[in-house]
Amino acid sequence: MKYRLLDLLACPMCRNFPLELIVIEERKLQRRELGREKPLCELWCSYLKKDLSKEKIETPCEECIAIEIVTAVIRCSKCGRWYPAIDEIPRMLPDMYRNEKEDRDFLQKYRDKIPEDILKSGKPYNLG
Repeated sequence: MKYRLLDLLACPMCRNFPLELIVIEERKLQRRELGREKPLCELWCSYLKKDLSKEKIETPCEECIAIEIVTAVIRCSKCGRWYPAIDEIPRMLPDMYRNEKEDRDFLQKYRDKIPEDILKSGKPYNLG
């Protein structure tokens, strides 16, 4: 998963944008060619946590595109839901399609790297 994906994702339950990315594990790849002009993201730069629609800023796209996010949590600040990214794949499923055991196991495994509010009161599942 790339940071730039957060420029495209919205919460599947409440449609909130942008979402917050909490990186647990990432790996650096060899430098890659951008393939188009900077900035690669149009509305939200998750790497810098900046709103690109409000201000013109210099973006480090060359640096960002060389990072692969392996494990992360994607959080919606509006409805309090969280979504895991596992093995580079974000699992942005509505509540009815989520697996409670897998979600709780993920929280337990990474409990020291996940914010306390997600662990105690995150939706749809938490460790509280």
